[in-house]
Amino acid sequence: MNIVLIILAVVMILVGIIGSVVPGLAGPPFSWLGLLFIHLSVAAQFSTSFLLITAAIALVITILDYIVPSWSTKHHGGSKAGVWGCNIGLVISIVGLPFGPQGLIGVIFWPFVGALVGELLNGKQSRAALRAAWGAFLGFLTGTGLKLAFALVAAFFVVRELIV
Repeated sequence: MNIVLIILAVVMILVGIIGSVVPGLAGPPFSWLGLLFIHLSVAAQFSTSFLLITAAIALVITILDYIVPSWSTKHHGGSKAGVWGCNIGLVISIVGLPFGPQGLIGVIFWPFVGALVGELLNGKQSRAALRAAWGAFLGFLTGTGLKLAFALVAAFFVVRELIV
């Protein structure tokens, strides 16, 4: 049973890291499950407060990942049309992801293009539409950075407990 928990912990950490950069896959909860599985094995014993705090952080980061792009788009002068365009661009990027490297580039490209098209269709001038699209792009990168940082910290704790 111990080996199964350790394998599950490593798999959840890997899925968490991948889910941090792939839209549509919530990385932080998977990373946290990796911490929980390693805790349930004999390889590590984290405190209850550590598990609760990391769970809360994973939850907050997951929620922020949905809020930050919209906030950043609005902060840079975007409208609901730009936010919707960004979200549609995210969906397009998820659909294109299996198609190789162009799919990975699309993860960054399509939310920007979606926000830009949304703002242009909403009647914004090209300069204002570009600014809003830039805001959507920055929000997307911020959310991805937060998720990846959490996943890497969780991976550090799991690896540390497996080595020690």
